[in-house]
Amino acid sequence: MQLSNYHSHCTFCDGRSGPEDFLKFAIAKGFRAYGFSSHSPLPFETFWNMSAGDVPEYLTEINRLKEKYEEQIEVYTGMEIDYLDESYNPSISYFRELPLDYRIGSIHFLPVSSVLTEENMVCIDGKFADMRKGIEKYFDGDVRKLVAQYFNSSMNMVESGGIDIVGHMDKVYMNSSRYEIFSPEADWYLRPFKDLLKLISEKGLMVEINTKNMARKKETFPHLQFLPLLNEMKIPVIVNSDCHFPDLVNDGREEAFMLLKEAGFRSTRELVNGE
Repeated sequence: MQLSNYHSHCTFCDGRSGPEDFLKFAIAKGFRAYGFSSHSPLPFETFWNMSAGDVPEYLTEINRLKEKYEEQIEVYTGMEIDYLDESYNPSISYFRELPLDYRIGSIHFLPVSSVLTEENMVCIDGKFADMRKGIEKYFDGDVRKLVAQYFNSSMNMVESGGIDIVGHMDKVYMNSSRYEIFSPEADWYLRPFKDLLKLISEKGLMVEINTKNMARKKETFPHLQFLPLLNEMKIPVIVNSDCHFPDLVNDGREEAFMLLKEAGFRSTRELVNGE
């Protein structure tokens, strides 16, 4: 089992401890490599995204830790970058020019206006009640319309480029599954999911197996039932814990590797010497 993690959040965004605390825990658990991926700045401020003004300090601090711990663990500087629309996403020059080792592309917000402010977003990764309000107000109360926009944004993100890893690619499942009409086998969900996988494969990207909810809910993103499909399509995967607390650095990893083996996987990806 590979002991490496590339999706983690520290106090530069919504993580609950400083980056060095995460590294110390990873080293204590025998990790070979560890990467930080704070939430990218947005055109508006949120409690969970890094402010643009803090990015230089973030880069400096992770580089300091790279040097301090170079004899004990490989340290990488990444970022989880939100795709909002064609004007703000991982492919724009601001993100491309940052000296990052890798970039995770994720969808957390669906814009309902070309004016990119927080009030013009429906968040798919927060409280169910908040997403439900957004569906009622902007999607005619139909979760299928929100899911359609989610996968459309995901397709646009992958097509636009600027990323190495697709983060929690079906996170919309988390809240959408609470609707009675929801079914991952329904054509309105499964078809765009498969279309997204096909595009990811064509672009040669990795899909993250996100274990954040494994311990509490016994679920991964992509959802467990889709792992055999990823294997069938020969899409490379990388196992990440998406941790926000140092003691969760390794959460769900052993179970995820077992499930990947059961799904037919014989290899996963990780960064080694920067490659």
